[in-house]
Amino acid sequence: MKLQQIIAAVQEYYPSADLEPIRKAFNYVRQCHDGQMRASGEPYITHVAEVAFLACRLKLDISSIVAALLHDTVEDTNITIDDIKKEFNEDVAHLVGGVTKLNRVNFSSRAEQQAENFRKMLLAMARDIRVLLLKLCDRTHNMRTLEFLSEPRQMRIAQETLDIYAPLAHRLGIYWMKSELEDLSFRYLKPTIYTGIKEKINQKKRERERYIEDVVALISRELSENNIKGSVFGRPKTFYSIYHKMETQALNFDDLYDLIAFRIIVDSTMDCYAALGVVHAAWKPIPGRFKDYIAMPKPNGYQSLHTAVIGPKAARIEIQIRNQQMHDIAEKGIAAHWIYKETSKTGKAKTIPASIEFAWLKDLLESERLLRDPHEFMSLIKDGLFPQEVYVFSPKGDLLALPINATAIDFAFQVHSEVGMHCTGARVNGQQVPLSHKLQNGDTVEINTSPNRTPSKDWLRMVVSSKAKQRIRNWLKAEERAKSVLVGKELLAKDLRKLKLNLPKLIKDGELEEAAKELGYKDLDLLLAEIGYGKITSTAVVEKLLPEEEDLEAKLADDSVLQRHLPRSAEHGDHTGVQVNGMEGLVFKFAKCCEPLPGDDILGFVTRGRGVTIHKRGCTQAMSFDYRRLIDVHWDPNAKAERTIHINVITIDKVGMLAALSQCIAAHGVHIVAAQAAAIQNGKALHRFDISVENKAQASTIVRALEKLDGVIQVERNRNLAPSDFE
Repeated sequence: MKLQQIIAAVQEYYPSADLEPIRKAFNYVRQCHDGQMRASGEPYITHVAEVAFLACRLKLDISSIVAALLHDTVEDTNITIDDIKKEFNEDVAHLVGGVTKLNRVNFSSRAEQQAENFRKMLLAMARDIRVLLLKLCDRTHNMRTLEFLSEPRQMRIAQETLDIYAPLAHRLGIYWMKSELEDLSFRYLKPTIYTGIKEKINQKKRERERYIEDVVALISRELSENNIKGSVFGRPKTFYSIYHKMETQALNFDDLYDLIAFRIIVDSTMDCYAALGVVHAAWKPIPGRFKDYIAMPKPNGYQSLHTAVIGPKAARIEIQIRNQQMHDIAEKGIAAHWIYKETSKTGKAKTIPASIEFAWLKDLLESERLLRDPHEFMSLIKDGLFPQEVYVFSPKGDLLALPINATAIDFAFQVHSEVGMHCTGARVNGQQVPLSHKLQNGDTVEINTSPNRTPSKDWLRMVVSSKAKQRIRNWLKAEERAKSVLVGKELLAKDLRKLKLNLPKLIKDGELEEAAKELGYKDLDLLLAEIGYGKITSTAVVEKLLPEEEDLEAKLADDSVLQRHLPRSAEHGDHTGVQVNGMEGLVFKFAKCCEPLPGDDILGFVTRGRGVTIHKRGCTQAMSFDYRRLIDVHWDPNAKAERTIHINVITIDKVGMLAALSQCIAAHGVHIVAAQAAAIQNGKALHRFDISVENKAQASTIVRALEKLDGVIQVERNRNLAPSDFE
């Protein structure tokens, strides 16, 4: 990418711009990255130039273009943020700092690094949305050149892109970027399915092109005969959107008819509705497929009319209708939305400003402030970016956007956290409904509250929004901690009474507070909670208080916290394959919710009187636990034992699927303990296998092999599905 191409792109949308900073930055970064090569073998300057060119496509300001050129200097060279501030300006330095990764910091795990990188980006983009736009440009070009990295890195980066960056592009309304990121991620995550769809599309390429030409001509003629000026375009659907439709509707490729979408661009909003009437008069509309995003825009500013009809040759076609301004906003997202908005006010074109507020971004920031566990934080981030939404009204007529399948509880927390914490019931469209009621587009929702009502664990199974999940989990953790403080206080008081000591007096005199600090706890409540959790013995506390006391263990015999809270196994040693530093012979059990296997990153949860339960890190159920009851555990590399796990396979409902799946599993030398199959909705079938495996790698190999079978839609490990889940 040459400097002149970047300058020409900037001049196209910003003719009066001072271009000297761009020239200076280009020459500066060429020297900084001199001799550095990318994995593709290209000079590093090609990457930063491509990122800058993508920033031009989003019509960003000069500081953003300069920052795009400089975005890797701090990470990959000896240049510092202060150097950039001196050489350019504070605005550019701020943008570069926001995009720079934290790979110079040592983290305990990959999950922690990912969470901290995203925390930094989140805080930076809250102050300046340009940071996120630059990060998306950087990720887009990295995805375009992903083929030169190793397969494990390809998989990790592609999954992260699909989970976080594509939804972020969607949230900002940049649909061309969202579609490209989804397709590129799909290519690496599901290469066999991706290649199959691509080959089948290419087989009918000429036939599809002729069909597009015919339909475009028909729509154009209908518009002209009704005196509506407009342009008509046809476009094939993206590979990922085709795969998503095949997966969700249990269809083979040959059963898909609406592989092509048409777009009508007219002059005005009134013409949008007039064009809709023309389309519906020409072809029969498909019930339930009309959506009016003009009257009710999406939160990212997107506006358009969507409809689907039975078109020529009885094929289903999707049609979007919008005016030119709506089209620009749909393609360029928040940048175009802002530019149109401000130009209409002042009459002068502007580039996107540093600060634009979004409700979804505020919710993510609240999660960032309250959550410290990296797995929980990233899980809620993914939930918060979930693109499908339902639109409902408050009793006052305010429009709120919630994730699809949101319940009355989700709505209550969206209105206000206190409303959610004390909700007792709801009225939807005037009818009383339970809190678990799933909301539909256009519902009017009213929440009933009571100061005596508080959240329960059952609520976590009802809610889908990240805000509701986070508030409920925090409240449950606080309640759990309060109970553990009381238990710890009772256990410590009992041991102290044996030594004729008074707990209230020791607290009043400050001796216990001092002992807590000597043991490494910031306050007494935290120490008492740790005793209640079983993570420290009351004996250890007494030893701090009475270091000279003789025969202390004998006086407190058979009454330690570990004996009360962490029962030992009958046999000496442990045969589960799990170890805890400093503790031997503990009773372990494996969580059924996530079924951890050797090779999975795991943690232990102290259950009073029942030993330690082993969960996978990131397990949604474990996220509701107080982190102070979690202990570090690891797999014993010398232990070998098979464990039974669940594999759920959703397929097209056709003869021979169960046999094909069973043969595939058996071919990998794995024993099938049990197998079930049942028809579910929309022509799908659910197959559930209980299989014995040795480790995560073996399970992953089987999952990948099953995914490649013809007719397989989705394969999931651990999730305990039943046919009733699809009703």
